[in-house]
Amino acid sequence: MGRPQSRYVCQACGEAFLRWEGQCRGCGAWNSLVETLVREAPAAARARAGAAPGAAAPVPLSSLAQEDVPRLPVGLGELDRVLGGGLVPGSLVLVGGEPGIGKSTLLLQAAAGLAAGGQAVLYATGEESGSQVRLRAGRLGLLAGPAADAVRILAEHDVARIAEAARALRPAAVIVDSIQTATLDELEGPAGSVGQVREAALRLMELAKGEGIAVILVGHVTKEGSLAGPKTLEHLVDAVVSIEGERGGTLRLVRASKNRFGATDEVGVLEMAEAGLREVADPARAFLVEHPVPAAGSVVAATLEGSRALLVEVQALAAPTAYGMPRRTAIGLDPNRLALLVAVLGRRAGIGLGTHDVYANLAGGIAVADPGLDLALAIALASTLRDRPVRPGTLAFGEVGLLGELRSVGGTERRLREAARLGFTRALVPRTRGAAPEVEGLEVVPVATVRDALAVALEAGHGD
Repeated sequence: MGRPQSRYVCQACGEAFLRWEGQCRGCGAWNSLVETLVREAPAAARARAGAAPGAAAPVPLSSLAQEDVPRLPVGLGELDRVLGGGLVPGSLVLVGGEPGIGKSTLLLQAAAGLAAGGQAVLYATGEESGSQVRLRAGRLGLLAGPAADAVRILAEHDVARIAEAARALRPAAVIVDSIQTATLDELEGPAGSVGQVREAALRLMELAKGEGIAVILVGHVTKEGSLAGPKTLEHLVDAVVSIEGERGGTLRLVRASKNRFGATDEVGVLEMAEAGLREVADPARAFLVEHPVPAAGSVVAATLEGSRALLVEVQALAAPTAYGMPRRTAIGLDPNRLALLVAVLGRRAGIGLGTHDVYANLAGGIAVADPGLDLALAIALASTLRDRPVRPGTLAFGEVGLLGELRSVGGTERRLREAARLGFTRALVPRTRGAAPEVEGLEVVPVATVRDALAVALEAGHGD
């Protein structure tokens, strides 16, 4: 059997060419040619139309047996939480994040966790040498534990050699760091090109599904903001896990934007220390900032990330604009929501921010898309404009509509109980038809509109 040939295939029209060209001659699209291996269909597939022996037959849904798939805990509870309980054998997981955020550190610790559970791990690195990986393992304190023998390091970027070593070793998991350095000899493109990344992921997927080995791919975020280059890579894998956080800070958030074996709304909170990443003892308190005195423009909101309630500090600052067009800057939250709340406050609550530069930030480097942040952000904007802080021990959550009305959000009781556990004494929540939840030690104040909420939050005597 001859060596597989490659063609440059247009991703817009499917036309194939022998060499790369800037423009497709078939449809005229620019930069759409991607190097792709040409595979010949096997004889069995060609004869399938003639009812080949042993062909799969459709079966009723009720007759399918339910398989109890075992999970492989990685030793980090926060990462296991995001994965849905651990790695699934035969799954393909993509772990992404910006350079220097801690991907290699996290996965080396995960390999050590699997080794502590009696599992063998193959760690293939195309970015570092074996001695460099050993230096990191020494810093993490892994050389004296089970990982010293159970984790095998392979300094290799060729996918065929990585797959060959995995089939010989038969580990529980294979970690490829990173997919941008993986290459195949059959393709002419350089490492990191669309063709190389996609074909390498396909070969590793065949390894995972065929051998029942969990394969973890490390992917960097490109300058365009996409994970590991082509979007098709995210469609190939079973789970996409992202590591977020400020590189200068210590907190790291682990999220799953795709997970075929679990939920995608869970979040893990880790802290970067000298000995690597460690679990945060109380994630709900991790993003709160202690102020010696009440500060104007600071309001605590109770958000819900999956099944976990997190309390975050919403900070806002309004200053008279020095130019013709006021600025609207948001960090950690949706800028469109900020612009919407500025308009609602000016129209429905008499808080004129049209001639002010407005800045909003979530303390701790967290990014939240929960609509329950609306009320806390609205109060923070009014607080900074009037230079009046809210009463200590107060938090707020709820969605703000264009008419200035407040709408309830999911998990109200869970948010309130977490606030009471952390010592908060008053909570502003949207008014509903039923009675407000009662939580011991917490005064729950239902409000119907954003104007009513501002009147309660910024009442005289509490912020002076």
